[in-house]
Amino acid sequence: MSRARYADRRDAGRVLAGALARRAGADALVLGLPRGGVVVAAEVAAALGAELDVLVVRKLGLPAQPELAMGAIAAIGDTVETVWVRAVVDRVAPDTTAVAAVRERELVELRRRSAAYRGDRPPPGIPGRHVVLVDDGLATGATVRVAIQALRARAPGRLTVAVPVGPPAAVAQLAAEVDELVCPYAPEGFRAVGQAYADFTETTDDDVTEALGRGGVVS
Repeated sequence: MSRARYADRRDAGRVLAGALARRAGADALVLGLPRGGVVVAAEVAAALGAELDVLVVRKLGLPAQPELAMGAIAAIGDTVETVWVRAVVDRVAPDTTAVAAVRERELVELRRRSAAYRGDRPPPGIPGRHVVLVDDGLATGATVRVAIQALRARAPGRLTVAVPVGPPAAVAQLAAEVDELVCPYAPEGFRAVGQAYADFTETTDDDVTEALGRGGVVS
């Protein structure tokens, strides 16, 4: 990854929208993963004229290495799904008490964000619909994988994952789990999602709320 491919998340969303234009109709449901993925998703939904909403997911970092994902949790309504990165868990064998504490802490934050972003709105209708799941990039793929699991339980008619950037191995693995995966940039020299962006400023809760409104989320 020698240079940035996207000016910022909104630019990445417009690129994804162009790639999805002939694949997703106006009846599609676009779901962004917060925080940064919602900013990308808002551009996709606006360009497609599709409904936009948010799917709250939290990474579960290793107790001693929080930046390294050992799993992730996702919530749709009152249902919480958990996915573990078996390669990491089996290699590190973290203390089970510490793992439970990490999950509980992230569950509290997941519920806080869900309330902040969605309020008391009911979950979006998923059964039978074309759902487009959007994030601002893939690293291990753990957060997207748990989102896929949560969505599969709701029986979408078609499930597409759209991300601006990711490592080839993670892209290939996730592509096998969905109907389609759109990733315009999967460089062999991938090191970090942020390297694909000229501006990868951390996204705030206010940015998420603004993006949901800009993308036309039903309130």
